[in-house]
Amino acid sequence: MAAAGGGGGRDEGSLAGRVWRQYLRQLQLHPLRTKMITAGCLAGVSDSVAQKLSGYQKIEKRRLMLKMLFGFAYGGPFGHFLHKVLDYIFKGKKDTKTIAKKVLLEQITSSPWNNLLFLFYYGYVVERRPFKEVKTRVKKQYPSLQLSAWMFWPIIGWINHQYMPLQFRVIFHNFVACCWGIFLNLCARAMSLKQL
Repeated sequence: MAAAGGGGGRDEGSLAGRVWRQYLRQLQLHPLRTKMITAGCLAGVSDSVAQKLSGYQKIEKRRLMLKMLFGFAYGGPFGHFLHKVLDYIFKGKKDTKTIAKKVLLEQITSSPWNNLLFLFYYGYVVERRPFKEVKTRVKKQYPSLQLSAWMFWPIIGWINHQYMPLQFRVIFHNFVACCWGIFLNLCARAMSLKQL
């Protein structure tokens, strides 16, 4: 007896399988655009969860859209070009020494920049605070945030460079960044509540 739906028992016809194949096709045909959309969507998921965990009764749509815009316009493109540049610099090598160099380079350049930019964007654009106040808050928050990042992201970077093919590195990074974004949002929210 044939399986329902004419799939002959194969899983290829499942909705999840079709969506995944279409996603991979888009990733191959339009890598930058696909990574931008993915980063924007994951930033939205991250912010929605962070808002709920922070006790918001109703999702703040403006904040959600601004976070998605940040992921789309910055997170996706930055990651796309960063990984291409790293692969170019190190000529696609995957030996242990090269991976250590990639992770170190990432941690001393893009990690501090990304966290600094996020804090300014969150305070100035998302929360609409005066620039002077944002600058003061960033001075207080940035050192501990960056130390936390350096305890967490090198492990993720190692896994990413060791096991992920180039086309999946930004996507893997964005999935992890979704959780990291929840952490950042909760930290920023906690600091806002302390100042009330």
